[in-house]
Amino acid sequence: MPQVQVIRGILDKNSTCSICKEDDLQNTLENLKNKPKIVITDSQAFKKVSKIVPNDIYLTSFSILFARLKGDLTSFIEGASYVENLKDGDKVLILESCTHHAIEDDIGTVKIPNLLKKKTGKNLIIEHYSGHDFPDVSQYKLIIHCGACMTNRREVLSRILIAKSLNIPITNYGIVISYCLGILHRATKIFTP
Repeated sequence: MPQVQVIRGILDKNSTCSICKEDDLQNTLENLKNKPKIVITDSQAFKKVSKIVPNDIYLTSFSILFARLKGDLTSFIEGASYVENLKDGDKVLILESCTHHAIEDDIGTVKIPNLLKKKTGKNLIIEHYSGHDFPDVSQYKLIIHCGACMTNRREVLSRILIAKSLNIPITNYGIVISYCLGILHRATKIFTP
């Protein structure tokens, strides 16, 4: 859904997009007559894509675009930095705003928990919640929200306000992934000075 919405937005702005899988990215970039202004990737492919895309081309992800469109990019960036403060036994909530069938190597249930554990070296308690309701989050030290492709801006902003009222940092999938990989500045550079 985010990919389709972004492509529609690009076309609506009378711009051009080229689409490829990350395994064909190098070849695609080499065969373009003009280099692109930006490469937008799935957050799960950030590690691979960031090594291929030259530094003079902006790089971001669909999830980060949605963090800006549906939420508050600044709050999500601030929330990601809290990863450094996590301690053994801290509870982290990974929040999906819709219900979907998790796949074997799911971003919310497998990839992000593995990245957090690798980045922090801590024994974290990572819990998951899927659905349109916003659960009681008072017990968590960090909330990681999905890209919110099935949720409206008002709902995401409401969730951010609730988290802030409880002094709980909140971030989103793309922001926390790029933070854990050490490329957050690059992944948000197009939006920040």
